[in-house]
Amino acid sequence: MKAPAFESPPADQPVLRIRDLHKFYREGEGTTEHRVLEGIDFDVGRGECVALLGRSGSGKSTLLNLLAGIDRPDQGHVEVMGYRLSTLGEPGLTLLRRRQVGFIYQFFNLIPTLTVAENLALPLELNGTSLARGMPWITEMLERLGLAGRARAFPDQLSGGEQQRVAIGRALIHSPALVLADEPTGNLDVETGEQILALLAELFADRRRTLILVTHSLAVSRIADRVLTLDKGQLVDSARDLAW
Repeated sequence: MKAPAFESPPADQPVLRIRDLHKFYREGEGTTEHRVLEGIDFDVGRGECVALLGRSGSGKSTLLNLLAGIDRPDQGHVEVMGYRLSTLGEPGLTLLRRRQVGFIYQFFNLIPTLTVAENLALPLELNGTSLARGMPWITEMLERLGLAGRARAFPDQLSGGEQQRVAIGRALIHSPALVLADEPTGNLDVETGEQILALLAELFADRRRTLILVTHSLAVSRIADRVLTLDKGQLVDSARDLAW
């Protein structure tokens, strides 16, 4: 069977569609269920920046894992670009993530034995483009990141802010339709975090990509078009309803 092309959906179609999403875990060997998410419903359109706001333990990271297909819901479903994740199987999920999803992590997750250019090249190589062929894109990305001339540096030669810039570039280098960011400023000082937020706002200003930004910070959520607030596994009306 031919693999799906996973092309970007039309502008009027949601990139993400989440319906009646539930996730629970059993505690120990007993039958007690710990419900992490209950009845989550929302859509995200093309080019939107949506912040998932909530305190620690509210279910934000669990929801992000479900959106990425890393974990599976106990009820309900997630559609990415019109494809229901539960129907794709592991090969299909891998292909979808490889072609159309980018990830930004709190702790950067750069490969320490690879140079900046080689880290940026990883998504390109997974999609069949060699480092040599991808160098024009990598050079352009480094300029946009404010890291021109750092292609041959290794991660341990960079500051935390510079490493996060590389991580952002790696998430965007293959032009994914959807980028999932998990506390992207959580491991940075306030000033550096502000710089990273400004960079994200600039890089996503063209509205070609959709950004889901998981955070516990009201300051971080201000760059979003829309804020969805999670509290005790449920969506609530506004950040003011949160029991911080």
